[in-house]
Parts: sequence; structure tokens; C-alpha cells
Amino acid sequence: MKQNILMNLRPSDYQTYLFHEGTNYESYQMLGSLYIPENDEHTEGFCFRVWAPNAKDVNLVGDLNSWRIGNHRMQRIEDTGIWMIFVPGMKVGEKYKYAITMSDGNTRLKADPFALFAEQRPNTASITYRLDSYEWKNPNRNNNYQQPYTSPMLIYEVHVGSWRRHEDGSFFSYRELANELIPYVLDMGYTHIELMPITEYPYDGSWGYQVTGYYSATSRYGSPEDLMYFIDCCHGAGLKVIMDWVPAHFPKDEHGLARFDGTCLYEYEDMRLGEHKRWGTLVFDYSKPQVHSFLISNAMFWLEVYRFDGLRVDAVSSMIFRDYDRPTGKWQPNIKGGRENLEAIAFLQKLNIAVFEKFPNTLMIAEESTDFPLVTGQVHEGGLGFNYKWNMGWMHDSLKYFSMDPLFRKNNHHLLTFLIMYTYSENFILALSHDEVVHGKKSLLDKMYGSYEDKFASLRAFYSLMMALPGKKLLFMGGEFGQFIEWKYDSGLDWILLDYDSHRNLKHFVKALNHIYRENTCLWQLDHEPEGFKWIRADDADNSVISFCRCGQHKDEYMIMVFNFTAMHRHSYPIVVPRAGEYYQVLNSDSKEYGGHTSDWPSYTSVRDDIKGYNDTKGYDYIHGNNNIHRNNYIHGNNNIHGNNEHVIYMELAPLSAVYLRNTGKV
Repeated sequence: MKQNILMNLRPSDYQTYLFHEGTNYESYQMLGSLYIPENDEHTEGFCFRVWAPNAKDVNLVGDLNSWRIGNHRMQRIEDTGIWMIFVPGMKVGEKYKYAITMSDGNTRLKADPFALFAEQRPNTASITYRLDSYEWKNPNRNNNYQQPYTSPMLIYEVHVGSWRRHEDGSFFSYRELANELIPYVLDMGYTHIELMPITEYPYDGSWGYQVTGYYSATSRYGSPEDLMYFIDCCHGAGLKVIMDWVPAHFPKDEHGLARFDGTCLYEYEDMRLGEHKRWGTLVFDYSKPQVHSFLISNAMFWLEVYRFDGLRVDAVSSMIFRDYDRPTGKWQPNIKGGRENLEAIAFLQKLNIAVFEKFPNTLMIAEESTDFPLVTGQVHEGGLGFNYKWNMGWMHDSLKYFSMDPLFRKNNHHLLTFLIMYTYSENFILALSHDEVVHGKKSLLDKMYGSYEDKFASLRAFYSLMMALPGKKLLFMGGEFGQFIEWKYDSGLDWILLDYDSHRNLKHFVKALNHIYRENTCLWQLDHEPEGFKWIRADDADNSVISFCRCGQHKDEYMIMVFNFTAMHRHSYPIVVPRAGEYYQVLNSDSKEYGGHTSDWPSYTSVRDDIKGYNDTKGYDYIHGNNNIHRNNYIHGNNNIHGNNEHVIYMELAPLSAVYLRNTGKV
């Protein structure tokens, strides 16, 4: 009878075939602890299946047998590398592990790679679970779908364990987060929440990036249903949720994937490929089809079962380059003699094809820090197939610029303008992430040069620049109110800072800026089209002033941005405008209500004038003052396009400030 039950509960030949071919994208329905309902042939219980092809023996141990090896020996399914056992009467919530006897005779206890839930650290057992009990209130997550390229995208990056904490230092649960974080994010004007990794991990100091439970939502913050509730509430509020996902590497913890069956089953055997020494982690072997099935199934799992709206794929650069963070002579070239990891590139292409085939509206975002081409290019054109990439170059250039004394910025003007030279080569997200406020780098506010007051003025100007440039946006939590110390994963943000005017005013400014961004289509509609951006003046390095125009699809949808990045007031500064008329200020970062000094926001009426010094000698794409700025009327790459009788406004530019202007329609 027992043998018959096992025969009936075996995975199908087709499932195992796909798994070993690397194309079973629902492997979580084949492996792990699977709930089996009662029927005519057996009582309810759990069927356990684990892939351990090189093991001599595998036993199930846990609450069911007081962790004694030998009571529940698993059966090898011939020619599959899979071991299985059915335990009738086993309930949800029971702890278990696999006792895997290696070829050398040693036995180690391993957590289930496909476990749906796990113990809280420091304990490491897997827990039997069912994920079919939660009733979704917002079943169709695509009801309010917007095409991402032509829609606003303001991402608020959150580390669940340190956004807020209770007075006793304990974590907010997923449900408490739903009650607190969602209203906050909505009020601030964000469109997306990005959660740093919430897959199970043993070490808090890894921030979640060293995963041992790829299919387990971390139990630190509650149950799987609690996480589903949070995501459901986000969707009900019109917010999208992105999950930080880590397919690049995993830790060496004995209970995890490392040498799972006594061999390098999930990782490369050659440690020139298989180890990141600085991180102390192991690298997935992307040449193995079973690893493809494991990882792509995992991506599908979070999108399908938990209904995340996208994945931010961590450390892509470490995947696609064999010499990443490895000294000369300590890395293995590919079969062509190059530094690219061809298997990892093929894996990422395969991943993105599979994801977009099933979830065409999903965001697949690459954290890729090099100039590797076509990260967001189509796979059939040789690209990796992501639809977005973090712009790390812009982030480094900008933070370098704003950290320097304004007296020396004129010699580094290119740090401001270089972005536009390459911004349309990929679909970029301008990201100010957690990585920039740790390890001695200082907080965003503290990076700004100058006095306490100057730091706030510079940060307001910097945020204004970020919001005005082409590309979607991401800001790490705390940046919106000027967290002054670096981010600490083991405590909540310093919300007490909002008792101080400077920090409260900054939060008010970021909220206003976010809403201006969302309400003006010219700031996001053509983010990835050259027609959406035109320089007014890019080369005034001596004054550290830049000005440009952002345009929407409609000819009347445009906004002018002017930035003064020195500590000097600029009087009657000339700005060529696209058409005659009156221009009113939509935003002035130096306004008193935001902590600045400007008490009124005057309108400016254009005049005809002869402007000198607006010559295009660097290949910039300028706008020409005429009465129609629709895309077909732009002038491209023409020397000295600013000449006699331009439409000009003369502006007062406060120190370290940004101004957004729109045409009133009055001439």
C-alpha cells in the first residue's frame, strides 16, 4: 500500500524532464513539502521531494520523529536524482529538515531549498506550509495597469526591518507595515514600493542579500499571509510593489544550498568562478539546467503566488563578468578567452523571456554597474532583456559633484551634463539607493558640501535636478526628510528629526516635488525618447548654471528648469525660452516654505533680445526660440542657434537653487 501511494505521488516524467532541461518554471509544484489532500487512496499529509542526486541516503527529520535519523527514510526516484517520502497526517506548521548522507559517509542537516516557510533566526528549520488560504481582495492586479515607459514611476525603497521599529526595538510586522507605510507613501506621492530582500536569510547584517530560503518569506515580520496582505493592500491603494531578488550568489551556511548533497550541486565547482571572497558567498552554476529551473521558478513564484509587480535583480554585474571583484590570475576566462560569463548571460536572457511571456506587464530591473551594452535591449537583438536598469554612473557623477566645494564645480561641469550623452542607450532608473548611505559614505544630506543650511539647500536642488532629468526615480527611505546619519539596519529611522524645522521642511519639499512630477506629463511621458529633453544652456560652467526643457507628447506640454549650483545669487540671468509669453514658477527650491529664503515667486515675461554666448560647441541638443516646440520643430546640432531676437526671460537665481517654470499661455 505504501509503495502504491508513493507511485501515485511521484512527479510526472514530463515535470522531471523539464526540470533537468532547465525549463520547468513551476518547480515549486514538484519539489519541496507539498500538501496532499485526503482522497480514496490516502489520508491528507505532506509529500516531501528533494533533488540530491549525489547523496548516498536521505532521511526526513523534524518534529514528526524528534529529529531522529532513520525513522523516515526517503526513497530515491530512479534516474531523476530526486528523493521522496509521504507522511500521512502531517500538519501545517511542523518543523523539518533533510538529513543528507554524503558520499563520504558524513550526514548533514539541510533546510529544504523549496520550503515555503522557515524558522526565525538563529533557528534554521524549514516549516510545512500551505499558501492557498489567503483570499485576495484585489484579484486583478492589472486593473490599473499603466505602460511603464510612458507613466510616472517614483519608487520608495524600503528595508522592512528598519523603516520603523517599536519602542522596545522589535520589528513592525507586514500587517503593521500595511497600516503605517502605505498611507505614508501615498501621502508623499510615490507610485511604487521596493522591498529590500524578504526571502529568508540567517544574518541580519546581510540586509537580506545572503539568502538561504529562496521560496520562504522571512518570518521576521510575520507569516506568508501577512506579506500577501501587505501586497494586497498596496494594490488596493494603487501602489505597485517590487521585490529585491538575489540570483547572483548565496551564503555558505551549512544548512543552506552550499554543497547540498556533498557536491557543488548549486554552485560552480571551480572556485575561480564559484566564490565571491569579499562577500563570503558562493555563485550559482549557470551552466546547470537544474539551476535554471530552480531560479526561474523562484522568480515566477514571487510574481505568481505573492503577486509582486516586479523584481529588482541584484548584482547583475557580478553575474555577467567572470573577473568581477577578482584579481588578475584568479579568474577563469570563458571558452572564447573573454571575461564575460556566457552561461550567466544566457540565463538572464532566458529568465527575462520566460517572465515577460507569462507576465508581460512586469518590471524586471537590473542593478548593473558597468557599461555592458543592451541590458534593457531585446533578447533577439542581443540584449539581456530587462526593461529597466539602475543608472549607477549618473548617481556616482552627481554625488561627486554635489560633495565638492562650489568654487571648484566649474571644472567639473561635465559631471552634470554627461548623462544626456548616453541616457537613451538604456531605459534608466535614477536611483539613490541604500548602497549610497552606508559603509562610511555618509547620508545623502551629509554628502552635500557646506554648512548645515547649505546642505539642505543643496539637497533640495539635487532632488529637483533628479526629478527633472529623463529616467524613472528611486529614493531610499529616510532621504525624504534628511536622515543625517548613515542607514543602520538594526534600528529604525530617526523620525524624531521631523521635530526640527529643517527636516520637516525638506519632507514637505520632497512631497511637493513628487506631486509636481506626477501631475506634469512632460516630466515622465517621454523619459526614453530624445524628443522629451532639450538643453537651453548646458555650457555655462563658469557660473555652474544649467537650464533645459522637458517636453511631453503634446506641443503645449513642456516645462523649463533652471539650476544654480553655486553659493552666489545670480541677478537678471538670461534664459532663452521656446515661445513668447509669461512664465510662472511651478517650483522654487529656495522658497521659505521649504526652508529657503525666497518669499515670493515672481512670474517672468519674455522679451526679444540678442543673447550672446549660447553657442553649441559640444554637440548639445538645444531648443530654438520659436512659437512651436513640438518635436518636429526642434533644431538639432546646429552651431550658434541662439542669435538675434530670441525670446528671453531674465531671472533671479538664488544660491544653490532650482526653479521649474511653465508658460501661462498669455503673450
